[in-house]
Amino acid sequence: MLNFNDTFRGLNFNDRPSGAAIDTLVLHYTGMRSGAEAIARLCDPEARVSAHYVVEEDGRVFALVPEEMRAWHAGISHWRGRDGLNDTSIGIEIVNPGHEFGYRPFPAAQMDAVAGLCREILARHPIPARNVIGHSDIAPDRKEDPGELFDWAWLAAQGIGLWAEEGGEAAAAPLSLGDTGEAVAHLQRDLAQYGYGLALSGRFDVATEQVVVAFQRHFRPALFNGIWDGECAARLASLRRQAGCTD
Repeated sequence: MLNFNDTFRGLNFNDRPSGAAIDTLVLHYTGMRSGAEAIARLCDPEARVSAHYVVEEDGRVFALVPEEMRAWHAGISHWRGRDGLNDTSIGIEIVNPGHEFGYRPFPAAQMDAVAGLCREILARHPIPARNVIGHSDIAPDRKEDPGELFDWAWLAAQGIGLWAEEGGEAAAAPLSLGDTGEAVAHLQRDLAQYGYGLALSGRFDVATEQVVVAFQRHFRPALFNGIWDGECAARLASLRRQAGCTD
């Protein structure tokens, strides 16, 4: 168990709602020029943002908010039928400049530290593998992190989160912005059942495209173009099987 560093201990947190159980782990990137700048912001009362942990590129881990407290990292968010994920989640900020300041791969030392921290958290809380997610998964209309360079496949191989079986391709026509009909409704239903916040309209609208891009960033990072194709369909089917989703 990590010890809190009083020098960096965060100020931006409050009590979790009565009876709220921790069942979700959300991974972010800091999206700032340096880890020190990110920690300063996360500890600044004026910013009103925070996370439970920060993982530096060299593998150092800073504990900012006690796990039993509600950190302010998720914002407007949705996963598996629940809004406001701050109430029931733990947030980890992974130092990376992000898409705005020179997005780059996450170093091995950092990934090792993230995996070790996640194992500790999962040992303390009954968090299902499907609930180890990225910020973009729970807020696809506003967030991109931790992004397509984050190695979700490697993390899943360490026993943290889910990863889709690769190599298959479902026999399905591509779907994209502007399409309508039963195939779109079926896609929306399957994505919503897996966890994404998506209305079942039968219209491939902007909100659907944003969710598809979030899914691709996480589970098919080689191509995140917002077009739903057979490879995406096969990966979602694999994830749904692993998660025990039923039709």
